[in-house]
Amino acid sequence: MFQKEHLIKLANMKMPFGKYSGRVLIDLPEEYLLWFRKQGFPEGELGTLMALALEFQIEGLESVIRPLKRV
Repeated sequence: MFQKEHLIKLANMKMPFGKYSGRVLIDLPEEYLLWFRKQGFPEGELGTLMALALEFQIEGLESVIRPLKRV
């Protein structure tokens, strides 16, 4: 189960490493997140948020998160 804070972090937290380093989590490509799901998400909060980002993308709900981005 996600918390409200997770939604804000999904919209603003940046991927700290890898091919998409610096990209906001909700904007990571679905294929990239699917690969991580197969290989195993990182430990801790980052992995939780990446899994949540994937679920939002699969359900087509990215538009719910994007308005929460800080300008």
